Order: sequence, then structure tokens, then C-alpha cells
Amino acid sequence: MHEPDLNSLVDLDWSSVEADRLQMQETGACEIPRFVRPESLPQFVDDARRLAPLAHRSGGLGTVYLGFPDESFPADHPRQWLGNYGLSAVAYDLFPAGSPIRRLYEWDNLRAFVAAILGLETIYPYADPLGALNLAVMADGDELQWHFDQTDFVVSLALQDGDAGGDFEVAPFVRNADDERYDDVNRVLAGDRAPLTVYPMTPGTLLVFAGRNSIHRVSPIAGATARLVGLFGYDTKPGTMSSELLKAVRYGRVA
Repeated sequence: MHEPDLNSLVDLDWSSVEADRLQMQETGACEIPRFVRPESLPQFVDDARRLAPLAHRSGGLGTVYLGFPDESFPADHPRQWLGNYGLSAVAYDLFPAGSPIRRLYEWDNLRAFVAAILGLETIYPYADPLGALNLAVMADGDELQWHFDQTDFVVSLALQDGDAGGDFEVAPFVRNADDERYDDVNRVLAGDRAPLTVYPMTPGTLLVFAGRNSIHRVSPIAGATARLVGLFGYDTKPGTMSSELLKAVRYGRVA
């Protein structure tokens, strides 16, 4: 069966790139509403719903820095903070070749578009056969704890919103390479919402986000409808792989 041209499914608006790049520089994120054309969105949602039952479940307690708590710091220090997380993930190798989500991720034009937004000459797809592309499935009671990313940027595609909650909450540029600014991190962890930018979950939106220096979370989900998001794995260098520990936790397997 002939697959539709991806240009007919999404709006790759090159005229917006300069404004998108400026938004990234100023806020650490670039939100592109209606990236998936409204008439095409049901194709992507149906694809995600077919894949969702294949997701592997993980949950428990996670740290801000995505490692183990550092007991060399005081008990009330951000390096010792733990928060709840719960989600399910469909690994890349479970996406069929004809999946519109997979086709979009593998599309060279999208990769070039994201690189332009980031102000980079090129970016590379992850080499990880499990982690290069994921479908994140979050249901009633699920959430992602406050954390910093270990990668420079993340690309996500919002597909289906839950009934309540599931907002992407960010305190932009809380830390930098020279200063962890633990006091500012602590204020966010204590509930100070003044520094936050909130991105509601709007299906069809593409979000490019630089999360290494911006603390962020997904607020708790409520209701019977699952939150479905495509996560596209790219990096500034070729050959990037997820750790064996991450794969074991996230997908229940390492190969």
C-alpha cells in the first residue's frame, strides 16, 4: 500500500525557523502547535493506540539528577531528593515500518528541521535499537518527577492528552555549567511555582526542549484516558546508545 507523503501529514514550516531558534535561546524550549496537520492527527493517534498495549511498565522513586541519591550531601539537599515516577514505554523495535510515528522520526527532513531550530549543522538519530524512538504511555496516577536531562535536547510529539493533569512544567535555565544553583533547585522542589513555565499537553504539538539545565516534570495524570507522547532520540554525535541500566528499567530488556 502506498504510504502518504509526510509533507501532507505535518507542517514543516521552514519560514518559522529563525523565530523558533530565538525561542529556544530565550526559554530553552520551542513549541510548535499544529505541527501535525489537524486532518492527519487521527492517523498518528490510531498508530499510538495500537502500539500502547506493547508498552513496558516502570515506576518507583527517581532523583533530580537521574542517578542514585548522593549521601555525601545533607538529607535535605537536592542531591538526596526523591520523587515518584510512573510510566510505560514502547521501544523502537516494536514500531512497524509503516507506522506514521516511526516514519516521521526517521525522516531526514524532520532531522534537518530540528537541527536548524537548535542552530546546529546536523544532528544524528540514536543508534539504540530500543531507545531511538519511544511511545510514552502515562495513565491514571502516573507522573515524572522533577529532574534534569542527561542529554542536551529532547524532541517530543504530543498525540493524546489525558483527562486531567499531564502538563509539562519547566523552570528554565535553573543551573549552568559553572553553577548548580542548589538553592534555586530547592525552591522548585519545595513548591515555588514562580519560576515555572507550563506547557499544556496539546495533541499535534512538536516540542524541542533543552533539558540539561532546566529542571522539569510531568504533573500527575488523572482519569481513564492515557497520555500518549512520541519521544524522538537525536544527538549531536553519531552512535549514541542508552545505558544498559536504563534499557533494563525502561523496556524490561537490553536487546
